[in-house]
Amino acid sequence: MTPPVPHRRALWALATTTALAILTGGLTATATTAEAAAVGAGSYTTDRVGPLPAGCGDLSTNPRRFATAHAPAGPIPTNDWWSSLLWKKTNCAYSEPLHAHPLSYRTFGDGLGFSATSTPTVTGTATGGGEYRYAYAEDFRVGVAGLGAPVVEVDDWTDWTVSPYWSDGTRTMRATIGHGLPFTYFQTSGGQATINPTAGTPTIWSQSGPTIGFRVNGHDYVAYAPTGATWTVTGGRITSTLAGKGYFSIALLPTTANTDTRATLATSYGRYAHAHVTGTRVSYSYDQARSRVTTTYSLTTTRKEGAAAQTVVGLYPHQWKALTGATPLGQSYPSPRGRMKILTGVTEFRTSMAFHGVLPELPAVGTGTGADLARLREQLATVRGNPMDARGADTYWTGKGLGRAARIAEIADLVGDTQTRTAALNAIRGTLSDWFTATPGKTSRVFYYDRDWGTLIGYPASYGSDQELNDHHFHYGYFIAAAATLAKFDPAWASPAQYGGMVDLLIRDANNYRRTDARFPYLRDFDIYAGHDWASGHGSFHAGNNQESSSEGMNFASALIQWGQATGDTAVRDAGVFLYTTQAAAIREYWFDADDENFPATFGHATVGMVWGDGAAYATWFSAEPEMIQGINMLPVTGGHLYLGHDPAYNRTNHAELVRNNGGPPTVWQDIHWQFLALGDPDAALADLRANPGYTPEEGESRAHTWHWIRNLAALGQVDTRVTADHPLAAVFTRDGARTYVASNITAAPLTVTFSDGTRLTVAAGITATTGAHTWSGGGANGGVAPSPTSPSPTPTGSTPPSASPTRHLLPGGGLGAAGIRSTATVAGTGGANHDGTPHNPLVFTSTGLTMAYTGGQTAFDLFLDAGPAVGNGVQARISYDLTGDGTVDRVETYRYFATDPLPGYEHYTQSAGLLSSTGSPGNLSNGTVKLEVWSAIGANPTTLGIGDQSLVRLPYA
Repeated sequence: MTPPVPHRRALWALATTTALAILTGGLTATATTAEAAAVGAGSYTTDRVGPLPAGCGDLSTNPRRFATAHAPAGPIPTNDWWSSLLWKKTNCAYSEPLHAHPLSYRTFGDGLGFSATSTPTVTGTATGGGEYRYAYAEDFRVGVAGLGAPVVEVDDWTDWTVSPYWSDGTRTMRATIGHGLPFTYFQTSGGQATINPTAGTPTIWSQSGPTIGFRVNGHDYVAYAPTGATWTVTGGRITSTLAGKGYFSIALLPTTANTDTRATLATSYGRYAHAHVTGTRVSYSYDQARSRVTTTYSLTTTRKEGAAAQTVVGLYPHQWKALTGATPLGQSYPSPRGRMKILTGVTEFRTSMAFHGVLPELPAVGTGTGADLARLREQLATVRGNPMDARGADTYWTGKGLGRAARIAEIADLVGDTQTRTAALNAIRGTLSDWFTATPGKTSRVFYYDRDWGTLIGYPASYGSDQELNDHHFHYGYFIAAAATLAKFDPAWASPAQYGGMVDLLIRDANNYRRTDARFPYLRDFDIYAGHDWASGHGSFHAGNNQESSSEGMNFASALIQWGQATGDTAVRDAGVFLYTTQAAAIREYWFDADDENFPATFGHATVGMVWGDGAAYATWFSAEPEMIQGINMLPVTGGHLYLGHDPAYNRTNHAELVRNNGGPPTVWQDIHWQFLALGDPDAALADLRANPGYTPEEGESRAHTWHWIRNLAALGQVDTRVTADHPLAAVFTRDGARTYVASNITAAPLTVTFSDGTRLTVAAGITATTGAHTWSGGGANGGVAPSPTSPSPTPTGSTPPSASPTRHLLPGGGLGAAGIRSTATVAGTGGANHDGTPHNPLVFTSTGLTMAYTGGQTAFDLFLDAGPAVGNGVQARISYDLTGDGTVDRVETYRYFATDPLPGYEHYTQSAGLLSSTGSPGNLSNGTVKLEVWSAIGANPTTLGIGDQSLVRLPYA
């Protein structure tokens, strides 16, 4: 979950002076108040740095404010489907709707509301924004006669259940609700149990002793009281004394028009009505030899009466499609995720899913020789001086920069460009080591552990990662992935004695994989039963919790696989494999609906930008542009995102929808969409890339990576999911009926990888290899061996770009040329006047003697602007072309001004602001001159312009 902003993204505070030992994956870190806690050579701070999580009352310092004394000890879970019940942010007494599926609930002072919405509300259009909702619509409310609790607390939680608790001093009620549970379990005291209709008088279709069946809003329920009890119906209100035993359960039945079937289901469910679910727990195993993940979902029950200890569960599509050893009933429940199939008489069930492997990077089968290699080398040389190109200093944008540098390091290593590889690794090492070191008084580029909340927060935070604990898996996934790349080449840096322990803390904060680690909640961001992450820490929305960028969640999972493999930590690796495999299945179902089974028929979209507790939306938090709505679930594109190519036909369907909704091919984030398309139709993607050389890269991308990815997929073909490997860093591709097998060995010993079709591939230490005798360096023991001696040497970085280079950086002294030393320039304020459209005291940057062919379109640019805390500033740009250098301006493009925000940190002014005016016609440059003017259109205060290796112009020339 990320708030609406332009171009989104989306430890333990030791309170005494006594030194406390904190076990950190084999390391013992010691900390005292006002001191940094050492973790190997790294450290975090235990002194408050910035804003902390907050909510109602004293929740900021007492996150257990709404937990009972009976609730589990340790850090509270956050980022869950029921979080608004415990982390009261907007409703300080009760909760927002809790979308458990197949039921939704809401807590009130007089009881628990039930909703079983079975028909979605669909809004929007098939070519515009839209959403579908199974919104909370109350059928009835369950309570105790006279109950008036001033607040609802949390009495218990397990892996996918929660138990809210009511008390008004005289009457009490405790309920247990959970994912996949058609039953709701109650314990009461102080009065009669009540079922109060809120959607009309219920129709009673069965009443016999302790059991009553009723229909509300077209939904069938059965209430089961203890033996010896009866139900009384008065004016539609259903009550029972429960024979003084104080427990009962209510089940939602699959709706059927057949009376006999309904009665049969009521009897069948009744066998398990008094086996109350009191615990849930997931366990998983990764069988490397078979490349399969087996997940066991276990339920613990407490028998209130009767012989049965089993229960009834509903399975989501990603579960029942992988179910093993059991057969669901013929009936099912509707839900926002599609049909939930039913198992009866169970205390556990298992799923088995194939893990198809990840790669540090695609092998250079298409960019390894000739002109394609030369193009890649030139692009790598261009980014050598600034491999991170970070667009901000916070955890998210630093992470994006680290991700970019990791891609560059991997690619440069594959093609033997040791200069660029070294530059990228140095940038990663320096950035991570800085962030992983807490010194006295340091308040930026530092991690802080809060013991109360059990969380590690990086500052500067962003998009609510501090006050709302949003998006930790998104942000930290980039850090961990970059650390995994660095670990291959610098294993000493990644050791526990150096910075490995700090990486592990980031992993455990976002998704603690060890139940015995009491510093962090277990799998914070991952919804175990739903099979995917949630982004919002508190989930305090009527629609429940939400997640936008499923692909950034997968970046985290892939990072765990690669970090675990690089460091030999199989527990981390296997946790990553579990998260990755499960979530890949969930994304296929709930973000992409690749089988066209789960989205409502009238929704009209083949993909969604956001999944919510009660539905999904073709939308984002930050943009209504189709490119970003669809692209946010594709980025970052890495070798860990091959799951995006498991259904090549879907990639083509998704891209076709983009073109339709956009009214043409993408005009922003083109590189992301071409790379996604390349997994389904690499030839079409390559043609698009070649036809659009002047595109603007997405903020975390580079031209080198996009070219490498698309050109190599054009050679490799599509991901082949029919074959698996006995090694996690392996994949298979198919083109024109021929398979290419790929494996990466980042260890210090030779490796033989066996694929499920019997193919064997021997991979030397530190090598990425494919069938066909191709090998490339993969880091590790060899430290990055260059490929064949016949490969060209890296292109040196010159002081000026080639005469035909369309990319020009803004340089100190007013030049437009190759990237220089990072610096800043000041755009003067207006003095209170309005200069919209007319340059006033502009900064001027010029390039002369240009001979280049016009390729069509207009100029692209990316200006780094920071107005600090100033309000009301707007910077404007004009580009002028003197095509022949004779002093006559032939073409002028003036862009709408860019209103900067009053927050420190660079923003990006690009051509997407739109043309304000243009004069003249573009044409070829022959000894021509290009001039860029930058000035303040509005605002009295100055604005900082980042130059040297930051702001740049891309001319529409080849």
